[in-house]
Amino acid sequence: MSFWRALLAIICPPLSVLGKGCGSILIVFLLTLAGWVPGVIAALIILNKK
Repeated sequence: MSFWRALLAIICPPLSVLGKGCGSILIVFLLTLAGWVPGVIAALIILNKK
């Protein structure tokens, strides 16, 4: 995970997981709507998966 991708995950979580698939975007988007912190955590976890 690059520095810029991590920074984007903190600023706007759904945009950071665009390359990971539709399901990931939807999950992160819904978690971001529920609260900013769960969206950021989910985005960082998805970005750290290989």
